[in-house]
Amino acid sequence: MRAESRWLELGQMDDAARMDSAVHRLDPRAKILVTLAFLVVVMSFSRYTLSALTPLLFYPLVLIALSRVPLLPLARKLVWAAPFALLVGAFNPLFDREPMLHLGGWTISGGWISFANIGIRFILTVSAALVLIATTGMHRLCAGMERLAVPRVLVAQMLFLYRYLFVVSGEGSRMVRAAQLRAGASALSLRVYGTLVGMLLLRSLDRAERVHQAMLARGFEGSLRRLDAHSFGWREAAFVLGWLSFFAVARVWNLATLLGSAAMRAGG
Repeated sequence: MRAESRWLELGQMDDAARMDSAVHRLDPRAKILVTLAFLVVVMSFSRYTLSALTPLLFYPLVLIALSRVPLLPLARKLVWAAPFALLVGAFNPLFDREPMLHLGGWTISGGWISFANIGIRFILTVSAALVLIATTGMHRLCAGMERLAVPRVLVAQMLFLYRYLFVVSGEGSRMVRAAQLRAGASALSLRVYGTLVGMLLLRSLDRAERVHQAMLARGFEGSLRRLDAHSFGWREAAFVLGWLSFFAVARVWNLATLLGSAAMRAGG
């Protein structure tokens, strides 16, 4: 039941993508290009950079505010994925012990700074990707990728993977529940779980064959078709140029330091 509830909450991204806002109405290609540029800029900073990364939080926060996407489901997904980022940087403080910063009587090593850097990058990149999906939808996102000359095979595989994850997870949850009801109060053994995985694989292959035959019968030729057409107009151009300019400024200058210095001069 917990697994099913998580998959259903993942489906809330599709519900958010059906909302109507200025961000939702943008051509998917514009949002894809800006998100890719954002990821490149975030990953271009050194591993000891902290303050220069914080102004980039402006991008996902502005899109969330303009699109009126619920913040709580996005925050939950960040929490679910956080252990992976923590695992990546967990050993940095052990191997990189060179002193980098002194705060009062505390000495902070480079390992802790790089660990914090990984956490900030994780928040920036994952939140940008989640906002992209929540304001575009997986089907429109794949259609936009195809119009950006991404290979059709890759686009179709991504769309089918996303769509049928829900089908496979639902089938697996029903199989586990049936096995638990037959086992009663006793816990399921590893052998039973292995049998369930094999049965799920066989059912998935059978369903995939039936889905493939149904798609061929309906004239599927490998390309994604949409009823609502999008065009790359002046709004999309302004969206791309505006955010690219902000990313370039944030990459060249440390906006956090500049704003802090200006605030101190104004206060003094």
